[in-house]
Amino acid sequence: NLVLFSKGVPQTMAVFGLKSFLDEAGCKLVYYLHRVARGVSLSTTCLLSGFQAIKLCPNFSRWMDLQIRSPKCIVFCCFLCWILHLVVNIYIAMYITGPLNSKNLSMEKMYRYCSSPTPEILLFSVIAVIYFFTDVMCLALMVWTSSSMVLVLHRHKQRVQHIHSSSLSPRTSPETRGTHTILILVSMFVSFHALASILSFWITQMQNSSHWLRNISFLVSSGFPT
Repeated sequence: NLVLFSKGVPQTMAVFGLKSFLDEAGCKLVYYLHRVARGVSLSTTCLLSGFQAIKLCPNFSRWMDLQIRSPKCIVFCCFLCWILHLVVNIYIAMYITGPLNSKNLSMEKMYRYCSSPTPEILLFSVIAVIYFFTDVMCLALMVWTSSSMVLVLHRHKQRVQHIHSSSLSPRTSPETRGTHTILILVSMFVSFHALASILSFWITQMQNSSHWLRNISFLVSSGFPT
């Protein structure tokens, strides 16, 4: 919800032609909240998949059963995610300078209703590497845990296949439904976030990106939260 509201409401107002409806503090807050919410959403979704895999996969539950079953572990991990992204994205609050400056078109590099100076190459590269590393790590963890759960469900289905075959119900097995749910979730997760990261990086590299490209980037980045 925070991802959608922090970017969706200002983006909608900008599309309808409203200009300079945010002051400098508003611009900093909106973009900072959006980046933090996006990062927390990304991380907590991976945590959810990880905890599910640990509970489901016997290889994990042997040595982490006691720790993972405690709700305190989940709360602590979510708390760490918030702290991590609140710290990492401080740069965004410093980078955004305020409302769009119509007299200086070079400031309009990426945003429709807020402006920002062109960052230094070294600083931009360091921040880009940090964002890229966190995104890739989350996507890789999501794919790994989801693949583990799909494999466990497939093996379990083979073990109980005689029970399903003797049943008179024509419904699909719980293992099949679970596998389909996991595959749909991980496919949407990886596709939306990977495409959003590519578009975001592409826009930052362009001197004057078009409005339709920014709108597409916003729609893609809002796809998975929606």
